[in-house]
Amino acid sequence: MPGTLPSFVYPGSPLGPSPPNFPGPGTHFHASTSAIHASLSGKPATKPLPTNNQHEISIPRPLPSVELANVMGERITNTNVLPRVGDVVLARVSRVRVRQVDVVIQVVYPGDTEGGEGCVCADDWAAVIRKEDVRATEKEKVVCADGFRVGDVVRGVVISLGDQSNFYLTTGKNELGVIMARSEAGNAMYPISWKEFQDQETGVIELRKVAKPF
Repeated sequence: MPGTLPSFVYPGSPLGPSPPNFPGPGTHFHASTSAIHASLSGKPATKPLPTNNQHEISIPRPLPSVELANVMGERITNTNVLPRVGDVVLARVSRVRVRQVDVVIQVVYPGDTEGGEGCVCADDWAAVIRKEDVRATEKEKVVCADGFRVGDVVRGVVISLGDQSNFYLTTGKNELGVIMARSEAGNAMYPISWKEFQDQETGVIELRKVAKPF
């Protein structure tokens, strides 16, 4: 029997070692951690397999993005929180340009919040990820269109309050980047490397700036 699972997870959340656990719908195996990770947001479930002491871990159904929660399974609250420098945020990509990626901040994890509880933004906050803030190294080789697509959900950190219209974010750490993506065919994808997601139905691989699972 696998250990106690959190009540709610989002993409990248660890769910248990493999073996003895095996991935089911909504989850995937990540070779770098030898563990099962969530591919979708939702409540994880397990079912026993015919082989003794083996279980399948799955996430039966996706939930709306506003229902995202932190890795400990705590529900996020809905409030008009203002992002601050150093806060971790979840944002959805709205436009990809040559020099920057436009995103909308939807969830904020304030740096002084105990337990890492997140807050859903009552209002959308516009932000940008500049080309030079996508990665920490080889910045001159960054191609924004190879790291992000419209609709992707990104984990980033606020590095500047920016100008009057946009916050500035960075994804320049291993744990930052795309955490949820859909393929050009519209199917959910899961990460297979630091720069690739794979369509779980067609097997097609697409480039992304992938956030390393926790």
